[in-house]
Amino acid sequence: MANSTGTHHVYVIECADGTLYTGYTTDVERRVAEHDSGDGAKYTRGRTPVTLRHVESFDSRSAAMSREHAIKSLTRPEKVRLIGDD
Repeated sequence: MANSTGTHHVYVIECADGTLYTGYTTDVERRVAEHDSGDGAKYTRGRTPVTLRHVESFDSRSAAMSREHAIKSLTRPEKVRLIGDD
């Protein structure tokens, strides 16, 4: 499953309004900076600043994309429990 050395990452950020956004990237630091500057996903624009709350790393893009889909399918309470473990 997840490991800390993979090159494909799934992340969860918390927006300034308390909502959670899940995404995929190969460079977490760059992608969070894009979200924070307003250059990220349309959803996060206007919801800055954002805070990185959770990251999982994978060796393959397909594994990361599958996990991203699984996290996006979680209910908010389930996502809160997931990021609460960090």
